[in-house]
Amino acid sequence: MDSVAPPAPPRTAAARLRWALADGWTITHRDLAHRARRPGQVVVELLFPVMIVLMFAYLFGGGMAIPGGGDYREFLMPGMFAMTMVFGIEATFTAVSADAAKGVTDRFRSIPMAPSAVVTGRCAADMLNSALGLAVMIACGLAVGWRWHHGLGPALAAVGLLLLLRFALLWTGVYLGLAIRNPEAVMAVQILVWPLGFLSNTFASPATMPGWLGAVVEWNPMSATVAATRELFGNPGWGGGSWAAQQAPLLALAWPLLLIAVFFPLSVRRYRTLDR
Repeated sequence: MDSVAPPAPPRTAAARLRWALADGWTITHRDLAHRARRPGQVVVELLFPVMIVLMFAYLFGGGMAIPGGGDYREFLMPGMFAMTMVFGIEATFTAVSADAAKGVTDRFRSIPMAPSAVVTGRCAADMLNSALGLAVMIACGLAVGWRWHHGLGPALAAVGLLLLLRFALLWTGVYLGLAIRNPEAVMAVQILVWPLGFLSNTFASPATMPGWLGAVVEWNPMSATVAATRELFGNPGWGGGSWAAQQAPLLALAWPLLLIAVFFPLSVRRYRTLDR
């Protein structure tokens, strides 16, 4: 039997875009189907941040003083929303590195598929999962007494900033997964992620820390998102007189865009050169 040559990539820009979107959705559907076959793991991932909220809100909340007064649970929830966006990077890294280590990624690269489909499809699936996780956390916040106070528009803007942070960190996870190609290295990624989450203004004011540590915390990308979302939701925060504290909404946009500008091209380039 004569062999059939694979179809050539589309030549026009519009056709290439449709090709990339179709192939990206195929990968997205694959990744979502894998998660659907592991409902127990999905439930644990969704409930873990809920457990942290309940622990801090009801065990430690009584001992927390909020500058200018205010409800501690309303202060806590924007920080927990941001932490939920940050802590998913390990799952992204593990999935990407596992596919690369098992040769799945190489098989994708051997077929006539859009070069961007594997990484964009992975990110699309993770963003859908992240949106679900954020929705669960918002429901948890409403259940423990958290509310937004500046109307629906600012609240949606805050949700957009949270998802933007997640999108930026996804590309970081994709790049690390392709670069390291070792699922066992997830512990090393966790060592990096936990300081990013806890060296922030989520639980403590940078003003109470040593000068150098407070500066690190204020310039943490997650701190900018937490401060900006507290402002948009109308929830109490730490305030602060530093430039980073005063310009939190600007930094909440600038940091994720910078991460995307760095790690998106690095991820695509790394994907194209996996066999080198």
